[in-house]
Amino acid sequence: MAMALSASDLPAIYSLLTNSMSGDERVRKPAETALSQLESRPGFCFCLMEVITAKDLASQVDVRLMASVYFKNSISRYWRNRRDSSGISSEEKNHLRQKLLSHLREENDKIAVMLAVLISKIARFDYPKEWPELFSALAHKLQSADVLTSHRIFLILFRTLKELSTKRLTADQRNFAEISSHFFDYSWHLWQNDVQTILHGFSALAQNPNALEQHHEELHLTCERWLLCLKIIRQMIVSGFQSDAKCVQEVRPVKEVSPVLLNVIQSLLPYCSTFQKEHPKFWDLIKRACTKLMKVLVTIQGRHPYSFGDKSVLPLVLDFCLNKIINPEPDLLSFEQFLIQCMVMVKCVLECKEYKPNLTGRVMDENGITLEQMKKNISGVVVGVLTSLLPSDRIILLCNVLIRRYFVLSASDLDELYQNSESFHHEQDMVQWTEKLRPCAEALYIVLFENYSQLLGPVVVATLQEAMNGCPASVSEITPGLLLKDAAYGAAAYVYYELSNYLSFKDWFNGALSLELSNDHPNMRIIHRKVALILGQWVSEIKDDTRRPVYCGLIRLLQDKDLSVRVSCTSYPYYMHHCPPSASFPAQNKILPSLSILGQFSPSILSTFAV
Repeated sequence: MAMALSASDLPAIYSLLTNSMSGDERVRKPAETALSQLESRPGFCFCLMEVITAKDLASQVDVRLMASVYFKNSISRYWRNRRDSSGISSEEKNHLRQKLLSHLREENDKIAVMLAVLISKIARFDYPKEWPELFSALAHKLQSADVLTSHRIFLILFRTLKELSTKRLTADQRNFAEISSHFFDYSWHLWQNDVQTILHGFSALAQNPNALEQHHEELHLTCERWLLCLKIIRQMIVSGFQSDAKCVQEVRPVKEVSPVLLNVIQSLLPYCSTFQKEHPKFWDLIKRACTKLMKVLVTIQGRHPYSFGDKSVLPLVLDFCLNKIINPEPDLLSFEQFLIQCMVMVKCVLECKEYKPNLTGRVMDENGITLEQMKKNISGVVVGVLTSLLPSDRIILLCNVLIRRYFVLSASDLDELYQNSESFHHEQDMVQWTEKLRPCAEALYIVLFENYSQLLGPVVVATLQEAMNGCPASVSEITPGLLLKDAAYGAAAYVYYELSNYLSFKDWFNGALSLELSNDHPNMRIIHRKVALILGQWVSEIKDDTRRPVYCGLIRLLQDKDLSVRVSCTSYPYYMHHCPPSASFPAQNKILPSLSILGQFSPSILSTFAV
């Protein structure tokens, strides 16, 4: 067995850690080799812990960070005793656990994060058998902690709960549920107290912008601690209770927490305009906090839809989100991430399968009532809520707002389209829909249309006709009319499967789309992108007599000077390969020779035509 390292080895360990960060490979490589040989020795983690927590090394952040990285790797490799290694002794483990809990007031943010990660990794192995006092010790220290220490404790709690929530064994899930049941009320009480402190601080700051910078720093740290506590509460609600979609049992914290989160959002939003110029740091924090609060509400709804569907929660949240989407304050229009979360919430509610009436299953509970009936009762209540919150006129208004406000390209969009068309295409058409406002609005519009297609079909067609009448195919100037037509074309493309009942593709193509394809003005790239989308989506409506002009239009799009237009056509070979060929104009025989230009642009695309 290798000799254990001790305090006398600290200078050597410190020197090796320092050399392992050297830019000189001749110095770095031997140090890394030596450290890799030492990491299996007893006492190695003890030495690393001493380097991390040494007061005289507080300014040596890089060395302490490197020590924490080696410590984390050692936990993964040697904390759990294995047959092929001696591992870390019980005495050393006990010392390390106590040392970590005694060094909570770490001033450096990066080191504090690493210490939280170390505790969470150890807790995964040792809680609750070897470290049963972990949470009670942290809770006890919170009672007498200053702002910085309490922030660090919340950071540890968040990291540890997040780590423990990923354990999937039944016994581990029971342990996490027990932690949540004991710790939730305490965390929730602390969070609410912080809310009052923050709102009072913001009010004082708005009235006296020249308050001492020291007060600013303390208030900012309190806000960060509060956000960490919010993450802890979210983790306990989401992972500490079985989803009510499975057990149909009310999750009490959902009804208790959700309305308060919404009230806090409403209390914070007015400070956005107040702090934007005077206190940009708090302005950024408020935007981050409101977005995070709405994300938590979205997550809770997805995990516990039945509890969230209660009349004390769903109507308030949904009505708030709809109002912010339809009638946002001027300052809110630039607050894209928050608007995105409002749209995500509405979309999740509209497509939530637990809120649909056609639920099945006949599992009996103790009282003889089927789970099917319990679910139907709850979904029936939610359907009534949705009906009252979304009457026909509000559905039509929401649809129009999505198309006429959120689909329309902005001045910054146009600048990006003209300066870097490929980047614009990928940002708007290829990103995850929750990352950008326009793709998110498009996703919400599609779900809204699917839910109310009979009501919205004529509305979308009327908008399309209005846009085409207001901007004929010959118009190439960038006007509000052309931008509205671009938005209307997108709206018609996304729901082609329903609009074909209200709109003749042949008439649309011959009367407008083909004329626009023949207009080579550079500004027409805006419309050409959407025409490319339309032709791809409406391929099932391309009949024999329109197939030839459509394919000719395709060739024009593939030869367009603008890269974003050509990239928009990359789905064509797939659509055309799966479209039944016409006897008079078989797709593969006639179109492939002309697609050589597409093969030059992206040879792999033509492989979709391979027989």
